Amino acid sequence: MKPILKFLKKYKLECFLAPFFKLLEACFDLFVPIVVKAIIDIGIENGDKGYVINGCLVLVALGIIGLICAVTAQYFAAKAAVGCATGLRHAVFSHLQRISYTEADKLGKSSMITRMTSDINQLQTGVNMTLRLFLRSPIIVFGALIMAYAITPMSTPIFASVIGILAVIVFTIILAGIPIYKKVQSRLDRVTSITRQNLGGVRVIRAFNRQQSEYDDMMEANNAHTDIQRFAGRISALMNPLTFVVVNLGIIAVVYTTSFEIDAGNLTKGDLFALYNYMSQILVELVKLANTIVTVTKAVACGHRVEAVLETPTGMEIKELDGKENIADNDFSVEFNNVTLKYSGNSEPSLENIDFKVKNGMTVGIIGGTGSGKTSLVNLIPRFYDAENGEVKVFGRNVNTYPTDTLREEIGIVPQKAVLFKGTIRSNLEWGCANATDEELLYALEVAQAKDFVLEKDGGLDAPVEQFGRNFSGGQRQRLTIARAVVRRAPILIFDDSASALDFATEAKLRHALKNLDYDPTVFIISQRTSSIAHADMIIVLDDGRAVGVGTHAELLESCDVYREIYDSQFKGGER
Repeated sequence: MKPILKFLKKYKLECFLAPFFKLLEACFDLFVPIVVKAIIDIGIENGDKGYVINGCLVLVALGIIGLICAVTAQYFAAKAAVGCATGLRHAVFSHLQRISYTEADKLGKSSMITRMTSDINQLQTGVNMTLRLFLRSPIIVFGALIMAYAITPMSTPIFASVIGILAVIVFTIILAGIPIYKKVQSRLDRVTSITRQNLGGVRVIRAFNRQQSEYDDMMEANNAHTDIQRFAGRISALMNPLTFVVVNLGIIAVVYTTSFEIDAGNLTKGDLFALYNYMSQILVELVKLANTIVTVTKAVACGHRVEAVLETPTGMEIKELDGKENIADNDFSVEFNNVTLKYSGNSEPSLENIDFKVKNGMTVGIIGGTGSGKTSLVNLIPRFYDAENGEVKVFGRNVNTYPTDTLREEIGIVPQKAVLFKGTIRSNLEWGCANATDEELLYALEVAQAKDFVLEKDGGLDAPVEQFGRNFSGGQRQRLTIARAVVRRAPILIFDDSASALDFATEAKLRHALKNLDYDPTVFIISQRTSSIAHADMIIVLDDGRAVGVGTHAELLESCDVYREIYDSQFKGGER
C-alpha cells in the first residue's frame, strides 16, 4: 500500500485535523456519563431541579460541541479521501497510457476499468472511514475503561475482558475477509467484461440469435460473483451479533457485580448508570469499528489491486525526450533485420526471421491469411511491441533508441479498427496535427475520399461525432481515420486493412490519391485484396508468421505459391 499512501502526503494537515476533531468529539462523549451521574446523585437524589436543569443544559452543550467537531472532522476526512482518490485515479490513468500493449493485454480492459472506478471508489471510502472512526473508536473504548476504573476498580476486569474478546473477534474477521474481498473484485472483473462485450457486440448477438446463450453466460458470471459476495457478507455479518452478545454479557456482569456494592453503600445509583453508559458506549463504538473494519478490509483488497497496476512495469525501456530530436536522413525508412516477435504467454512466435529493407518513398503491400502476422509486423515499426530477436530500424536507427514521442510523430497510423472519439470532425482530425489549418484538413479529407460527405454535414468540419463515431457508417469512419493519419504529413504512413469497408471504386480513388500526395512518404498497406496492393513497389507475403515471398506483383505471381493462391481465389480465370 506504500505507493498509494504517498497520495495522502499532500493532505497531511487534513489527515491530522480529521482525527484530531474526532478525538475532541470522543472526549466530550466520555464526559456525558459523568454529567448524567452527577444529575442522578446530586440533582435527582436531593430533589434539586435547578441542578438537573443545569446538568441538562451541559448535556445539550456537549452535544452541540460534539456535533461541530464531528462535522469539521467529516469535512477534512472527505477532503483528504477525495483528493487522494483523485490523485490516484490520475496516476493510474497516466500509468496505463505508458504501459506497452503487452502489459495492457495481460491486465485486460475490463479489469482496468474496474480498478479505475469501483476499486478506487472503495479505497476512497476506506480512507474516509479510517480518518473518521479508526481513532475515535479506540479512544472511546479505552477511555471508557479508564473512566470505569475511576468509578470502581472492580469493574476493570469485566471491561478489559469484553474489550479483549471483541478485539479477537474483530481481527479474526479482518484476516478472513481480505482474501475473500479480493476474489469478490476479481469476479466483478468478469461481470464487467461480459457486460462490455455484450454492449459492444449487441448487433452481432441479435443477428445470430445468441441472446439466450449470452444471457446464460452473464447469469453464470453474475451468480459466481453473487455467491462469493454472499460468503463475504456472511463473514461480515458475524460481527454485529457477536459484539452485541459479548457487550450485553458484559453489561449483565457489571450490573450484577455493582448491585452488591450499591446495597453496601460503596457505590451510588449514578455510578451504576455511568458504568452502564460506558459499557453501552463501548458496544456502539465497537459496532462502528466493526463496520469500519469491513469497509477498510474491502479498501485494502481494492488497494492491492490498484497497487498492482501502478507496479506493472512498462514492459519496454522508454527513452525520455531530451529536447527536440531530429530524425536523421537515411536511404532506408524502415529495416527489419532477422526480426522475431513472440507475444507474452504464447509458446510459438507470431513473427519469425522477418528480413527486408524499404527505401524512402516506397509503397509496401503486406498480404497473408488471417493470423499470419500482418498487424504484428507493422506494430513493431512504431514500437507498440518489442521484438524478441533481431532489430527494427527507422531511418537507420534502432526504434529502441528513439524517445517514443519522437518516433511516433514520424508515423501516421490507420488502425485496423476505425475508432473516432466524441467531439467534432475537426477535433478528431486534429489528433493527427493539432495546428492544422482548414485547408490542410480539407486536403486530407479529399485524399481520404471523405470531403464530399463531410461538407454535406451541418457544420462541415465542426459537425458532431458521437462516441466511437456511431453516427457514421463503417466506410465513413474508415475514411475519417485515413484523413486523420494523412493530415499529420508523416514520412511513414501505415494503413492496416483500412479500406475493407470501402467499395472498389472508392478504394481505387483512394489509392490514386495516396500515390499523388503532395509529398513523398513511405506507405505500408495491409490488405486482404491483391488489387489493393498490386501497384506496390514491394509486396511482403506472410504465412504463419514467416515471410514466404517478397517482391513485386508480377514477380510473386511467378515465384510465390501463397500469393498466387490468394490472387486466383479473387480473380478466377482473370488475366494477371
